[in-house]
Amino acid sequence: MKLAFYPGCSLEGMARDYADSIDAVFRSLEIGLVEIDDWSCCGATAAHSLSEMMAVALPARNIAAAEKMGLDVVVPCANCFNRMRFSQAMIRKGIFDVPWSVTGKTRIHDMTRFLSRDDMIEKIRRRLLRPLSGLKLISYYGCQMVRPPRITGFTDYENPQTLDRLAAAAGADVLDWSYKTTCCGASIGIGRRDIQEALTRKLLAKAVRTGADAIVVSCPLCQSNLDSIQADAGGRKLPIFYFTEVLRLALTRVGRSQRWLRTHIADPVPLLRARRLLP
Repeated sequence: MKLAFYPGCSLEGMARDYADSIDAVFRSLEIGLVEIDDWSCCGATAAHSLSEMMAVALPARNIAAAEKMGLDVVVPCANCFNRMRFSQAMIRKGIFDVPWSVTGKTRIHDMTRFLSRDDMIEKIRRRLLRPLSGLKLISYYGCQMVRPPRITGFTDYENPQTLDRLAAAAGADVLDWSYKTTCCGASIGIGRRDIQEALTRKLLAKAVRTGADAIVVSCPLCQSNLDSIQADAGGRKLPIFYFTEVLRLALTRVGRSQRWLRTHIADPVPLLRARRLLP
């Protein structure tokens, strides 16, 4: 199986750990990711606030390139996924003309939804090397992956389940909580750090009250906000895992080198060693 892969800008910068874990997981599942040739920024997060035309045109360039590949597209970043699905919907409706030939027929998948299909879940379970027994996780989806449902296609947008299903397939204990899709502040921290910090600290406080060991995310901006706010925090810190890091732990052989986990501000290594999931 092969998929066209749109990495987005974050995976070449602040989310290199996400990129590495995606590569490891898809190799383990024997799914080929073919990076879209000469891909460019999709416009997230600011383009739609400045020009609706640019919010359609910037993702459309990448969609046009993906259509030439004749493959379904998988997108790891929640915001990139949202913008690409929005662009495709506007083009299908004929609301905007773009400089590239786009039919709008290519299927664009959020990576969590693709991997949480029944056949993928079964494949993950069959290939487990290290079930994450005893690791208590909660899933945080943020705003962009699931809303608006008419664009994203999520029917369970009030209580999404894709990250929960994947963490459970990896053998973790998945806890329920009521803040799965509550905004973390996203990029408002650039102009109003006080608002972003207040929103993020509330999420972390609620997560601690659930008894979670760590939080699982798929959005690089959510991961950065939740992780970085803990840099100067005293007391308990919650590791913020990308969901593919959780799968990587369960599906691949992990030796004594854990450089890919050391990139986190809230260090997950002591937790994983306490749960006997790392040597």
